[in-house]
Amino acid sequence: MTRFFVDPETLHAQTVMLSGENAAHAKVLRLKAGEEVLLCDGQGREALCRVTDGDMTLEVLQRRDSKTEPKVSVSVYMAFPKADKLEHVIQKATELGAAEIVAFPTSRCVSRPDDKSLKKKLERWQKIAASASEQSGRGRIPQVVVLGSYKEALSRAAKANCAILLYENERATTLKMALEAAPLTTISILSGPEGGLEEKEVEQAKEAGLQICTLGSRILRCETAPLCALSAIMYSAGEF
Repeated sequence: MTRFFVDPETLHAQTVMLSGENAAHAKVLRLKAGEEVLLCDGQGREALCRVTDGDMTLEVLQRRDSKTEPKVSVSVYMAFPKADKLEHVIQKATELGAAEIVAFPTSRCVSRPDDKSLKKKLERWQKIAASASEQSGRGRIPQVVVLGSYKEALSRAAKANCAILLYENERATTLKMALEAAPLTTISILSGPEGGLEEKEVEQAKEAGLQICTLGSRILRCETAPLCALSAIMYSAGEF
């Protein structure tokens, strides 16, 4: 079913007129009177609507919680990677059900966007998340968050019920072991850049309360590791 993301206040109305990009998209789809569509507020609520005329006027039939959002809330923390790798992770993590994607700097990050470029990048990243949400049938648009330091990322990630640092040199604790030992309610997964994390950064993560985990004997690229972990978490939570 076709879905459109609108402001939360719009869902309170009994009749809604599509405008802007939503109206343009509706015309491309050639929606006809009598067809049903979904309006989503991007925060987990949606309204089932019926098209009433060719001017894209919608009648609200039912308001409800989104049926496509996962029960587990997963935050993906990724150190700034090179090129457009973060865009790829944002898109795929959104499709897989991430609640948010958080970018931050570490010692080995090659990419370090300045404030001016970061503002434009953040706008683009949020649009990518919105587009991926619409395409994949999400009822929520994940927030893309940028933090100013690794310390801030650790402090924020540690607030989850299960906070995990993915580290290629860990040998004892697997992701499966960490997930089996914690309630699958709120989870944060943190991974490093192309050059990995320094040992002192791993120690800082331990001190902050994060569980250090391995994803196996193979070294995964920085854009592969968080998506691999997110997929495994969704599988463990019964979402697949």
